[in-house]
Amino acid sequence: MKLINKLGILGIAAMLGFAACEKKDTLPLYTDGQAAVLTSSTATVAPTVADSNKTIISFSWNYPKFSADSSKAKYILEIDSAGRSFKRAEVRTITGGLSASFLAKELNNIMLNWGFEYNKTYDLEARVTASYANNNDRKVSNVLRIKATTYKIPPKVTVPATGKLFIVGSATEGDWVSPVVVPRQEFSRLDETTFGGIFFLNGGSEYLVLPQNTGSFSNKYAIGDKFLAGVSGSGSFGVELKDNFPSPSADGWYAITLDFQSGKYTVVPYDDKPHLSGLPQTLVAVGDGTNLGWNNPATGNPQVFSRTNSVEYSLTTQLITGKEYLLLPEPGNWNKKFGVNDKTIESIKLGGTLKREGENIKSPNTSGRYRIDVNFLTNAYKVTLVP
Repeated sequence: MKLINKLGILGIAAMLGFAACEKKDTLPLYTDGQAAVLTSSTATVAPTVADSNKTIISFSWNYPKFSADSSKAKYILEIDSAGRSFKRAEVRTITGGLSASFLAKELNNIMLNWGFEYNKTYDLEARVTASYANNNDRKVSNVLRIKATTYKIPPKVTVPATGKLFIVGSATEGDWVSPVVVPRQEFSRLDETTFGGIFFLNGGSEYLVLPQNTGSFSNKYAIGDKFLAGVSGSGSFGVELKDNFPSPSADGWYAITLDFQSGKYTVVPYDDKPHLSGLPQTLVAVGDGTNLGWNNPATGNPQVFSRTNSVEYSLTTQLITGKEYLLLPEPGNWNKKFGVNDKTIESIKLGGTLKREGENIKSPNTSGRYRIDVNFLTNAYKVTLVP
């Protein structure tokens, strides 16, 4: 019996030894991939509005030699402003493909959403990160530098053909009477698609914006729903919408800006020192930089600015080099004045930012006849030699 058991044990051991000698199939070996090389169809893009629906740039890269089906490889293409380390990158994910393209309007919208200005050239960077579908073995490509120029898209709201805007309504000094009081109820055109003005508004009332001052209320600019929360301070506007703009609840001076490009408006309290009581009703230049000298008569000052609209004033006068002057909203009153923050800055001789109760403004380096333009909405002034 013991012999039989021993023979059985030896037989099992032999079988195990034979099995151990059998050759197994080779296990798969997954080697690391390689970083893809990214290329682009161009290094400079400068599309126009007419190119909006055209492919403006294409990116391509090679397969990074992953040990897997190439159709399952994952690629993340990133584009960002140069120098931001891709922290605000526009990301596009591609599975299996080796290229990606952008229409002009796509790239333009990306740049505008970053806050880039119209018609300016910026440096962009692009890279692609390759990996398996589960994000393993990520390989980052080279970084491409691209110069891209934005273009201005058509405005959402049609800009008035007149190039002018006027405010009318129970919230204004002239009520609903049209034609309105000019220049006090006229907006300033700040740029191609932006208008702004500063007006005294009666609280809890309403107003409209008109493209003409002829007594007609046609083609008016209005809003869609005056009962929406917050519309007395901001919102969307358009042509011939059904509701008037509601004014803020409190009486006061307000700066109204209408951006036709975005179709948005804002209404904010005018940042005004109380004792100045809003916008100047009169504005004069006084100083030894002018022919009047520092003589500050309460009446009869010949250096009176003309008012163009609610916020713009203009004066053409002789300025004497090496001297200084100030702008006064009340002739004869030295307690109310407009100057500059720092008169030692050379550039302020030809323009800059006004400051209430600021330092004197230095006259230009050459004596002559100059036009002084002031805009109280932008708080800027410009000094231009008159030919």
